[in-house]
Order: sequence, then C-alpha cells, then structure tokens
Amino acid sequence: MQLLISDSNVLIDLIVINQIDNMFKLPYSFTVPDILYDQELKNDHSDLLEKGLKIKELSSETIIYSMELMEKYDKPGRNDLFALALAKQESSPLITGDQDLRNAAEKEAVVLYGTIWVIEQLIVHNFIAVDDARRFYLEMKEKKRRLPWIIVNAHLDEIEKSYKKDY
Repeated sequence: MQLLISDSNVLIDLIVINQIDNMFKLPYSFTVPDILYDQELKNDHSDLLEKGLKIKELSSETIIYSMELMEKYDKPGRNDLFALALAKQESSPLITGDQDLRNAAEKEAVVLYGTIWVIEQLIVHNFIAVDDARRFYLEMKEKKRRLPWIIVNAHLDEIEKSYKKDY
C-alpha cells in the first residue's frame, strides 16, 4: 500500500463533505507527522486514527531538515513544513492544497497531490460518481474551502468525458 503524507487541509476538505471514511478505503496509507496530528487534529478529529489515519515521527535528521526549511521558506506554517519534511524522509508523495506548501514542495522535489487528486481517486475506485464529485465540490465552495475552482471544473469535465468514452 503506497504511503502518502498529508497536511491537515486535505483531511478537513474530506471531512467537510463527509467522504473521509471513503478516503481511508482507498488503497493508500494516509499519514501525518505526529506533531501535526497533536497540534491540529487530535482535539477535534481524534476519530481519524480509528478511521485509518497513521501517525509517523520525524527522525532527528528530518527535524534538522525541517528547521532548515523554516529558515528557507517564509510562508508555509511550521506543521506544514513538518509534513513536507516527512514526505522527503519517507520518499513519499505529499498531499496538500496549501499553495505555499505546494511551492516549497516543488522546490524540494517532492511529488504532490491534493484534494482534486483524492476526489479523482474516489471516482476511479468507484466510491463516488462524477455527479457526486460536482456536488461535493459545490459544498466545499459554499463552506469556503480553498481550492483552485477553475481547475476543479476543468478536471471534472475531463473526467466526465473520459468516463463517457470508456462506457
């Protein structure tokens, strides 16, 4: 099962649309740094561990690398940079929707996915239909989740076309 490192915002996106259970049914191991979990998720979302979220510690070398990232990049928050450092430590993709973190991850040569990719995986693995995804995106937009809405709509149109072509 492929390990994926996540920041908290993608998890919150899936919680907002009540698709977090389906996300954990995907054939991936979703993992966050222990400090990110303790500081951002534990109080309000402790059930994520029962659902399948994994927690991983940063090695001492990775903590040093995290500190270097904090000096190098002004914008991503500290916990976001811990997620980036863990992705680098584990040679795993990083899942984030945070643009500042995405920019830093690209500079650090880390493979990136985001909420759009997770929603696509839910479609590909038959947990939701394209129409469900459209509805979920609308719900995220109404709840002020930050996604690149032009890209979301174009991506949904592309998926819809490919599904119609395949069936």
